[in-house]
Amino acid sequence: MELKRVVVTGFGALTPIGNNANEYWESLLKGESGAAPTTLFDATNFKTRFACEVKNFNPLDHFDKKDAKKMDRNTQLGMVAAREAVAHSRIMEDNVDKHRVGVIWGSGIGGLETFETEVLGWANTDIPRFNPFFIPKMIADITPGHISIEYGFHGPNYTTVSACASSANALIDSKMLIQLGKADVIVCGGSEAAVTASGVGGFNAMMALSTRNEDPKTASRPFDKDRDGFVLGEGAGAIILEEYEHAVKRGATIYAELLGGGMSADAHHMTAPHPEGLGAYLVMKNCLEDAGLTADEVDHINMHGTSTPLGDLAESSAISKLFGEHAYDIQINSTKSMTGHLLGAAGVIEAIAALGTIIHGIVPPTINHFTDDDKIDSRLNFTFNEAVKKDVKVAMSNTFGFGGHNACVLFKKI
Repeated sequence: MELKRVVVTGFGALTPIGNNANEYWESLLKGESGAAPTTLFDATNFKTRFACEVKNFNPLDHFDKKDAKKMDRNTQLGMVAAREAVAHSRIMEDNVDKHRVGVIWGSGIGGLETFETEVLGWANTDIPRFNPFFIPKMIADITPGHISIEYGFHGPNYTTVSACASSANALIDSKMLIQLGKADVIVCGGSEAAVTASGVGGFNAMMALSTRNEDPKTASRPFDKDRDGFVLGEGAGAIILEEYEHAVKRGATIYAELLGGGMSADAHHMTAPHPEGLGAYLVMKNCLEDAGLTADEVDHINMHGTSTPLGDLAESSAISKLFGEHAYDIQINSTKSMTGHLLGAAGVIEAIAALGTIIHGIVPPTINHFTDDDKIDSRLNFTFNEAVKKDVKVAMSNTFGFGGHNACVLFKKI
């Protein structure tokens, strides 16, 4: 069976540094940080009192009051990003067969805000009275459900849950379904809204978050010697994947081909990466094999790069090992230095950034680099502090999650 080709025909984003895809890209190039003191809840007594929140987001600008009440913030953010991507792709204007349009969405946690609100309400009153929308708002798979309901898409519809790799897995699943002829178009992506008391408190308890409260904007500093944890972010992203011939037939703008998707497991620890970066090495190797490319053909990698002491070291070691001398010719970066870590939405948001390097020929910076870490290979081109122009023909994006879940996607200029 000959596999079909899969291309990108649209995308949308709602992030801590931009409320649409264009704003997001421009902020990346400027090296803007989305970190600021937390406003979504009172963080006064928390170890970490800042986050990368979506700015100026009012649900009533996007939904009527009745519908907004039926959605957790996680779903609201996802719906807005999906709407932008659908409009960008023009699939609704071209009378596509809705029975062959799917929605596959990633979320690591789902409706955490709703869960908190409902359980606290019960705990404070001792009366088992819950909102009838409690479960539908909370479950992670409700976002693709809402998207399909809004547009009438009857194709494959589900949610991938693999912690921070969730939306990258959604991209890979979507690619495979289109390759196999199970759908013509898939709206895929992810959303996360975990800047809540339990979200921040839980990650603080794990000692995973930066506590640089005196200077939030420089807290996310991937590969820097003084990195002290990730900065929690929220947001959503969506990419329209489409079968190549279907896209050509309707005259769609094609931004790149999704050529490769790799997955692996660390099989090592619940939260810590394999110390030698084995999972990271394998997932990139698998992705290259899936794409049918050699390591020497990669121009850019958007690294997982969360700003954690162990994770950044393991991933950079894996790149040096897999790519050999060519590793030093690859322009690599971590856009989490600006957006923070969007957890289940990180994969798609960073995939959109990788797409931008192909479309625009420039690689956004890794900001907040002050001191080299002598444990990390200094010959790697981390794009520290300033964007770099580069003709990117092949771009990869890594996303790794707690539990040792690893995903990698590869785009090629077409």
